[in-house]
Formats: sequence, C-alpha cells, structure tokens
Amino acid sequence: MTLVVIITVRKEAIGTFRSYESKAAAVMARHGGAIERTVVVPMADRNDRFKEVHIVTFPNADAFSTYRQDGAMQEIAHLRNESVLETEVLIGEDGPDYRQA
Repeated sequence: MTLVVIITVRKEAIGTFRSYESKAAAVMARHGGAIERTVVVPMADRNDRFKEVHIVTFPNADAFSTYRQDGAMQEIAHLRNESVLETEVLIGEDGPDYRQA
C-alpha cells in the first residue's frame, strides 16, 4: 500500500513538526510502514507555512489501520496539533518505473 501525504505545516513550528514526524516514523516502523521520501514545497503566496509531501508505504491496509490506532500516536498528537494546519492523504498503488523504459 502506498500513500501520498500532503501536509501543510506552520513554519514557526518546524522543530515541533520534525519531532512529531520522527516519532511517528518510529511507530510506523513497528507496523511495517516507512516514509520512503519527503519533498518540501515552499508556498510562494504564504511565508508563514509550507507543504511537505511524503511517500509512505505499508505492507497492507491492516498495517496502516493498526498504525493509526496505535496508542503511541495519541501520545504525540499534541505535537501534530501544534504544527500541522492541514493533511491530505491519497491512497494509491505503485505505478510504472519510467526509468526502466
């Protein structure tokens, strides 16, 4: 299972956000998940925020569900609430590898 996660982050809370993501990644790993790649996207029209795009993988939907329900995520939710303005999660599947063409 592959997810594209688009997160809008308060620029003033970048340290809190990075702390949250590091802790969340450790919880993901316990459920077989991983943040495979991140991309930071500046917002030209907003100096107070930026977007960060994550490519996240889990072995299956059950692993993703148990990750989201893990009590450790509740323990760090305050970090997310302090730093994240909006999150969009797109659930997809791996596409073709165009480098091999």
